[in-house]
Amino acid sequence: MPQIAQLAQTYASQIFWLLIFFGAVYFIVGRGMVPKVLATVEARENQIAADLAAAEAARAAADADEAAWRARENANRAAAQAIIAKAKAEAAAAREARLAAAQAKIDARLAEAEAAIAAARDSALAEIEDVAVEAAQDIVRRLAGAKVTKTAARAAVKEALAHV
Repeated sequence: MPQIAQLAQTYASQIFWLLIFFGAVYFIVGRGMVPKVLATVEARENQIAADLAAAEAARAAADADEAAWRARENANRAAAQAIIAKAKAEAAAAREARLAAAQAKIDARLAEAEAAIAAARDSALAEIEDVAVEAAQDIVRRLAGAKVTKTAARAAVKEALAHV
């Protein structure tokens, strides 16, 4: 076989070109491109780490802002509750004052009405007493034929009404 016989003659030249080719690849890829790729990868890793650190700092700042906002919101809510309680207390005091004034007016009107009723009752009792005195005089005159004085009849009527 002629190919095997030529192997010894072409072997040295194949090794030479193999070394040239791999050397060229080593220097072009290994010394030229790989450091650039590694630098790019390292730059990306540094950028990612910086972005993560910035995001963490932003999250911490947002958490601090949220805590401050919650504290302000709680303080505002407490202030609003205090204002509401004060307004309720003022409204209750005003309502009590109006109720007291209305009660005083009602009490005054009630006292006037009671006085008017008492006066009407006294007037009615006086009229009843006068009518009873006249009726007693008339009854005694018709039944007994005697005349009774107004004073005696009034005394008898008062005694009779005292038992009622």
